[in-house]
Amino acid sequence: MAQIKNIQFSFREYTPSDKYVILSLFRDGIIEHVYPSFFKTMSHPDHIGIALSISMAGYVLGGSSFFQALLFGSAWAGLLYYCCREIYEGYMTRRLSSDMANIQANYLENSDNGFWVAEADVGGKAKVVGILAVMGKKEEEESERFDNMNGGVTPGGAEIFQDAEGSVYGEMSLMVVVFPWRKKNLGSLLMQKALDFCKEQGYGRLVLEVSSPQTAAISLCKKFGFVQIASHSNTHTNRWVSKLARINVLKMEKII
Repeated sequence: MAQIKNIQFSFREYTPSDKYVILSLFRDGIIEHVYPSFFKTMSHPDHIGIALSISMAGYVLGGSSFFQALLFGSAWAGLLYYCCREIYEGYMTRRLSSDMANIQANYLENSDNGFWVAEADVGGKAKVVGILAVMGKKEEEESERFDNMNGGVTPGGAEIFQDAEGSVYGEMSLMVVVFPWRKKNLGSLLMQKALDFCKEQGYGRLVLEVSSPQTAAISLCKKFGFVQIASHSNTHTNRWVSKLARINVLKMEKII
């Protein structure tokens, strides 16, 4: 049990009765990134220039029509929003059809993995306010996952850390904190639990991937000493969608 500013959080393993609550939190936790990503994409200088150009074209083609200018600009904004949503919805769909399809089998019945639920005492009743999942993985060739943006090297030019052949490491596959319970140190508690689990398992490092618009998550990683070791734009959507959305996936790592 952890107590922060009179708020008590408890952690336990996932149980089958948690399924629908957990899946709902997972969906909400992924889709909530769409709007921040969209606003960040729209604010990029290139997209601002394109939006102004398209709006001006609409103004001219519409015979000095401000409505036509607004319509053309809105169409461009709508396309960018579609691209951002497509990336996160695609990610969510893949996860729901893979490891999240059977949490019991993929996590709890595999001693290398762990899946936990964070609860808070609300009016004398336990309420799920966060979830955490870590998977143990064998070292594999990773260079193909990175594009030329960072090419599998750290910003300083060092090569990606490679474990000895056949060794395993921890990968944080999921961490969600319900919105009203953020900024109450729960994210830090979950991160520490993931690191403690990796130490108990004998993993040499903990890695995770986070999309570039998730600034709060990136800040939390840096707080715990994670460093960015690579980035890629492989969002498993059409390449033009990733290019327009300008969403990169950052790979973060902490040596334990």
